Amino acid sequence: MIIDEKIREAGIIGAGGAGFPTHVKVKCKAEVIIGNGAECEPLLHVDQLLMQHYAPKVVRGMELVMTATGASRGVICLKEHYHKAVDALNAAIAGKSNITLKLMKSYYPAGDEQTMVYDVMGEVVPTAGLPLDVGAVVNNVSTFMSIADAVDENKSVTDKYVTVGGDVQQPVTLKVPIGTPYRALAVAAGFEGNEDDYTLVIGGPLMGKLCHDWSETVTKATSGVLVLPNEHFLVKSKTREDKSDLRLAKAVCCQCNMCTLMCPRNMLGLQVEPHKAMRAAAMGNASLLGDPNGVYSCCDCGLCTFYACNFGLNPSGMMQKMKQGLSAAGYKPVKQVKSAPNSGMEYTRVPVSRLVGRLGLSNFDVPAPLVDKDLPIHIVRISLKQHIGAPSVPSVKAGDEVKKGDMIGEIKQGALGARAHASIDGVVTEVTSDYIEIKARR
Repeated sequence: MIIDEKIREAGIIGAGGAGFPTHVKVKCKAEVIIGNGAECEPLLHVDQLLMQHYAPKVVRGMELVMTATGASRGVICLKEHYHKAVDALNAAIAGKSNITLKLMKSYYPAGDEQTMVYDVMGEVVPTAGLPLDVGAVVNNVSTFMSIADAVDENKSVTDKYVTVGGDVQQPVTLKVPIGTPYRALAVAAGFEGNEDDYTLVIGGPLMGKLCHDWSETVTKATSGVLVLPNEHFLVKSKTREDKSDLRLAKAVCCQCNMCTLMCPRNMLGLQVEPHKAMRAAAMGNASLLGDPNGVYSCCDCGLCTFYACNFGLNPSGMMQKMKQGLSAAGYKPVKQVKSAPNSGMEYTRVPVSRLVGRLGLSNFDVPAPLVDKDLPIHIVRISLKQHIGAPSVPSVKAGDEVKKGDMIGEIKQGALGARAHASIDGVVTEVTSDYIEIKARR
């Protein structure tokens, strides 16, 4: 069976980002395969630990993608201070002249896909484009592990490695079944507080989403569960109402354009200019946005909001509002690179340590060691929409007995999607349009 079909059968999606179905991504011709192990967000440790403990499997997955795409070169990107991971990967690629490591400084957002492509290839992915436009395919290192499991061992995606951190007694990186409630992860990391006094950040602190429902569950794209007090600066910033953001933009924004000057995508020549989004919103005048095309290259990394702006404004949020408004008005972005990359890019990159301090997260910036054993979970709710595209279509009904790895959700015919699989042995107890619940037999 060809590699992309194995990937499709296993339900593999991008493990470190938006969750694009991997069988579609690898069905192409590419020159370079890039492994993203930079662990873009502070406080997360999954990629670092997986490269350290499972380097041969990471490399094997990359080789399979190289075979599938015809790529002649593979490059695994990771931060140079991941010493144990670097040593493990160097051992795994020994004698493989077509795979190399790219060691990166500890800056944010090192794991941004377009920044990484530029660092490896010296090419800029255009607005509205993909890495494939410059001959590259980028996959998270965890995705490579899933690909190796699918091709070599016929394993589907049933578990996820997740860093649990923040205000817990023992930050840890756990292997858990897909569909595990966030509450179980927090308890496993020693959380003993009152849930009502805390907010969960799902993902990393900058790009992650706030969650107040601790019964929500892990998906294939969940990389972190961070427990933060409700009064923490980050939580308050992310919960501020849109009306407040607009009022502050009108009253405070002085058009210093620091948000634009420090934007990593603007540095690539993609004309991402959040200060103009702030200006257009404050004045209620869309023409002040300038060229709207650059809005579509904003990756919502949050650097402009949480680091560049000295007044606590939200240019990142304003950019997302502008993007939504342009799309609703029918604007179609043009595939282009507006100007040459900034030659001083290296000197504007923000050290992660400095960003952590600015965010008030220094006390939580501690190791979260890997505990590679199954967390005993007796009930899971597996989302049918864990990926970009259409939700999976249930292929089981309440009362069915399933084994771990059995397919329970199929790709909708003719749609972009990914299969879903049972993550524990048990009985299907509920099937809805949103999830499938499975309870283990006791």
